[in-house]
Amino acid sequence: MTINCNGKLIDLSTPKVMGVLNVTPDSFYDGGKYKDEASILKQLEQMLNEGATFIDVGAYSSRPGADHVSEDEELNRILPIVRLILKKFPETLISIDTFRSEIAKQCIEAGAALINDISAGKMDDHMLPTIAELQVPYIMMHMRGTPQTMQSLTNYDDLVKDILFYFSERIVAARDLGIIDVIIDAGFGFAKTLEQNFELLHKLELFKMIEKPLLVGVSRKSMIYKTLETSAQNALNGTTVLNTIGLQKGASILRVHDVKEAMEAVKLVKALKQ
Repeated sequence: MTINCNGKLIDLSTPKVMGVLNVTPDSFYDGGKYKDEASILKQLEQMLNEGATFIDVGAYSSRPGADHVSEDEELNRILPIVRLILKKFPETLISIDTFRSEIAKQCIEAGAALINDISAGKMDDHMLPTIAELQVPYIMMHMRGTPQTMQSLTNYDDLVKDILFYFSERIVAARDLGIIDVIIDAGFGFAKTLEQNFELLHKLELFKMIEKPLLVGVSRKSMIYKTLETSAQNALNGTTVLNTIGLQKGASILRVHDVKEAMEAVKLVKALKQ
């Protein structure tokens, strides 16, 4: 199972790690941490040295109830970071965390390699046609509503069945436009209660029937720190536990804040399976 990133074939039969680089002032864990070139490049270099295959850059916080950010502000935040990264580390495979087609287009044209869309094209009707035109890998996540409304939209007839149906519909829409490389993300924490997040993780292997690479993003999320009655800052051990479960249930990509620990989980689960 491979995806084409800037002409480089990435084999996802061995799980890969995606390091998170938020350039937002209000992200739930690292908001405001990387606000100058030196701190951004230092964190980037550390994640690459620790084994990250992808770096996911986001400039719009999607935590529950996050403030809305205009398209101009998002672009002004993210585009200089893409250029900075590729100037200093030109081989970096940058994933752009956005639901806006114009942000996606300009960042890909600046050298980014793939798009990570929390809305699977539902928040911007131009997103899927734009991805089809750019012919880049596309991560589509399950979410209902928007980051501002999603936590009020947690009623499901059958959680996993409803999400599987959602992906089947979105994948058909993508395929009809000629989008080849699609990765799915079940959306832990997005329009899901604490109990639903654990139900989703428990049944995660059912997503193999879609026959697309699966991204798991649980890093330091509230399903961990609320269950452990701690904070996001103290949720690294819990993150590693759930990442390990995700790998055992078929994850192809782990999206994380802590690359070293995720890489160790990948290596240990690989050894276990061998």
